Amino acid sequence: MAGSSRASASATLLIEEPYGKLGFFTATGHAAVYLSDVCADTPTVLRRCNPGETGIVLSRYDDVNGYDWLAIPLIPYLYAVERPEDVPLFADAKMVAFLRDQYRRKYLESIVPDAHGGEMPTGNWIQLVGSSYDRTIYGLEVETTPKQDDALIRWLNGAPNRSHFHLVSRNCADFAKTIINFYYPKALHRSVIADAGITTPKQIAKMLVKLEARRPELEGSRSVIAQVPGSLSRSSPIHGVVESFLKSKKYIVPSAVVSPIFAGCVFAVYVGTGTGRFEPDHDAMVLNPDGALESPLSKTDRKTYRRQLKSLLAEWDPAGRGLNAAKQWKKLQSRAEISLDSQGEPLLKLALDGKLFRVGASTANVTGARDGPPIARELLAARLDSELRHAPARGLSPSALARDWNMLQQAQRSVLEEHSQLRATAFTAPDHSGFTNGP
Repeated sequence: MAGSSRASASATLLIEEPYGKLGFFTATGHAAVYLSDVCADTPTVLRRCNPGETGIVLSRYDDVNGYDWLAIPLIPYLYAVERPEDVPLFADAKMVAFLRDQYRRKYLESIVPDAHGGEMPTGNWIQLVGSSYDRTIYGLEVETTPKQDDALIRWLNGAPNRSHFHLVSRNCADFAKTIINFYYPKALHRSVIADAGITTPKQIAKMLVKLEARRPELEGSRSVIAQVPGSLSRSSPIHGVVESFLKSKKYIVPSAVVSPIFAGCVFAVYVGTGTGRFEPDHDAMVLNPDGALESPLSKTDRKTYRRQLKSLLAEWDPAGRGLNAAKQWKKLQSRAEISLDSQGEPLLKLALDGKLFRVGASTANVTGARDGPPIARELLAARLDSELRHAPARGLSPSALARDWNMLQQAQRSVLEEHSQLRATAFTAPDHSGFTNGP
């Protein structure tokens, strides 16, 4: 993907974990395609990328102003911001809605206009930006050529772009399959047996892996983009249609009671097609927001970080109130006002005990706040707590964890320096962080 070292262009199939609990069809997740050397003048007009641009994500959506497909730059598609350093450290529903609406107002108003009174509209447009707040994403990359990219651009720009979305026969996975098949004809196909003839993200990912195995010259690779740490519900594993039916108790249990033979056939299909054995993150590298690809953090290092974080939290708060730092921060952030600072970076404003505190909410500005070091410390502790508890097993990178850990230590030093200065002037300020002020 963006961090690949190869000189040629590439297409990456993005298979995205499902979120929400709306039935076994939604458990199949979402599919899109990232093109490293294709960019866009608008979400509906494609062109070749200029130097320094990172490509676009193409996907099919249901009921977004009547369009069949839309193109969004990679970083906004994943995080609803334009720069990797502006990705919030801890995402909640209010923060995500704010960032999505900011991006919409700046770039997408012609496609997604304001609701009545200038309010943010409802609808499926939210899937256009900030996908990594909702779910973990897996990427399967294959090599392409400039000639192929040019042909795709001419085809999509010249064809009607009007929606005929259908969950069963013309869904997001069907569109992703069409794009990959444009580059490699007949490489991907649906499964009549495992998915009852419905194209699913997991099925086309399996087919792409088989293509890479047959053609190693394509230099296929895998990556994982972890869901942003925060209080939003964590996404769940991707399933095929039969697999979803089998693993959902509210469907398979009544079916087994009514017809054990039918339930047995479902299990036989699941085992026979090997759907459950496919792991999208097998041998995957972690893709950081800055585009760097890294090997995932080892289990041993993950346990070490968790143990050290617990020790720090216990040191700051012997009473144990802050041991679940993510839970404590969730309550505090829910009371915050969200805005952008002078550099366009997300900022949190908190009114506590009659005083207004400002703290940066992203890596770009979290350690720069002068009036809220204890709050910055709690935010960073919450991020580490969330990612160490909930990130997928292969979704954490060593450099990202080291960066977060160093920022936490820097915030702690700022707290201690602030308290040292206050003691020197015989003045004690209240600590609003939820932790004690350290030794």
